[in-house]
Amino acid sequence: MTFSRDTLRRELRARRRAIPAPARIAAADALAHRLLSLPFAPVSGHVAGYWAMDGEIALSSWQLRLPRGCTYCLPVLHEDGLLRFAPWRGGAALVSNKHGIPEPDVPPASLLPAEAMAFVVAPLVAFDARGHRLGMGGGWYDRTFAFRRDHGAPPHLVGAAFAAQQVDTVSPQPWDMPLDALCSESDTHLFETVPAR
Repeated sequence: MTFSRDTLRRELRARRRAIPAPARIAAADALAHRLLSLPFAPVSGHVAGYWAMDGEIALSSWQLRLPRGCTYCLPVLHEDGLLRFAPWRGGAALVSNKHGIPEPDVPPASLLPAEAMAFVVAPLVAFDARGHRLGMGGGWYDRTFAFRRDHGAPPHLVGAAFAAQQVDTVSPQPWDMPLDALCSESDTHLFETVPAR
């Protein structure tokens, strides 16, 4: 049976929201260990995560365990349709963007482009075994990291999800940016040779 991407989004969002709180907490801890164990896990530089919403797997455990040389950033929607990134620490000011997602409350001049990141953990609704992710449908991550298609340039793009979000295929489109890796609470998937730095 073939499902449309919108149908798949609805079903997988409901599936991840149904995961009980104790399982979510344990999954976030296991995810942190897997992210930190990746062969290209950063020891310094700017790294980006996301603010977990709508049942997404949380990154707070990973953020707290990052090496001291790493600066944690959150994405910020920009009017040109691309994400920018802002350093953020727990307790720092946040504002809600047009989708109700918290973003750091910082001056536009302090925002960093995607090319300044060393490592980015991207949220997703579904993923498949070939390294394709299905996001919420806005295309923000695909547009922002499209430059990697031509250059194989940093940053590493890693998906984070519950294992229950894996599907046979997300029916990728030509504009979809594949992941370098995907980490869940139970598995680490490396999808292709990581470019030399």
